[in-house]
Amino acid sequence: VEHVPHSLKPQADRWATHCTEVCATYGIRCQVARVRVELAPRQSLEAVARQVRYAALAEAMVSGTALLTAHHQDDQVETLLLALKRGAGPRGLAAMPVSQPFAGGILVRPLLETPRATLLALAERAGWQWVEDDSNQDVRFDRNFLRQQVLPQLNARWPGFTATAARSAALCAEQEALLEELAQRDLAGRVTPAGGLRLMGLDDWSLPRRHHLLRAWLRGQGAVMPEAEQLRRVWPEVVLARAAATPCLQWGAQAIRRYDDALWLTPARLPAAPTSPAALVADQPLALPAGRLVVSAIQQGARLRAPRPGERVEVCFGLPGQTLLHPQGRGLPRSLKKLWHEGRVAPWLRAGWPVICYDGEVVAIPGLWVMRQAASPEGSGWQVQWWPTGSATPLTL
Repeated sequence: VEHVPHSLKPQADRWATHCTEVCATYGIRCQVARVRVELAPRQSLEAVARQVRYAALAEAMVSGTALLTAHHQDDQVETLLLALKRGAGPRGLAAMPVSQPFAGGILVRPLLETPRATLLALAERAGWQWVEDDSNQDVRFDRNFLRQQVLPQLNARWPGFTATAARSAALCAEQEALLEELAQRDLAGRVTPAGGLRLMGLDDWSLPRRHHLLRAWLRGQGAVMPEAEQLRRVWPEVVLARAAATPCLQWGAQAIRRYDDALWLTPARLPAAPTSPAALVADQPLALPAGRLVVSAIQQGARLRAPRPGERVEVCFGLPGQTLLHPQGRGLPRSLKKLWHEGRVAPWLRAGWPVICYDGEVVAIPGLWVMRQAASPEGSGWQVQWWPTGSATPLTL
């Protein structure tokens, strides 16, 4: 048993002691994870306390195990009504699932279809002892307001309301599961290796289908979902912006940008590129704001020659776009700006993309080109691997 006291009430220590003693009676180990809830301006105490509680539970999880919580049918209906208040769609109105992946294991709510009254009657017949949290009576909190004032009236007017509302949540969950299955079919082949969403062929799709595709893509990228109004702005303001523009739609700490006929999820504030060169050493990963760079000495298949004794090896940033470079296999030099475009490197990534230099001369752009004068004709030299932030696989030279 894992007990998480928030230390918001003086009685928190007494509650922890009660849990420990009850568990000891049944020979069950009880672990108390004490946490602190710190609110920032305009944050909800309920929401932050929940985040802190689940973070503590996640830390206690062992991979492959299950966390069981005692959420019941009345909790489910409260969650449904809170989602309705927020204007949520089918995913929100599905409320809490019976089971879901959690912290390398699974979170299970085995009592979700059982009314609170049934559980209370069982506890009273069994003579169980429990403690009451007096904050549950504080109707300033939305969930308590629903529990104390709204649901009793709804059930008095329409007996069985809690059960029928929970059934509606289950139907929403079923419909959402179907929509997610269809969305994954729509996403197939549309997500680039770097996580962008290809736009080709979406013009003829209906607006609801496009919006559902966007939501599925954003969830896959780990995004905080935008409000419905913000989502509606993506197509006219980002997708349909003029061809030469690099449009951006921000919400919170995230943004959607368009480049190379694809949408990209980025931070609203892009990480600042280093302002000075960084030393590069073989087999020593270099962590950068835009990703991770590794060079390794290999005997076969290398495209970049190893540095000569005494050569200064550096990673440089923010080279001027008019810098002329001559990649291996190209007949004529080209400007760095044209090479960025040819390599499909988005404008907001270029300042932070590493450029490898020997004695101040550009020899390679990781993931893209080796310069002609630094090529390794014998196949021995340096292998260059560049993991841009958010990419699951490296770009290799």
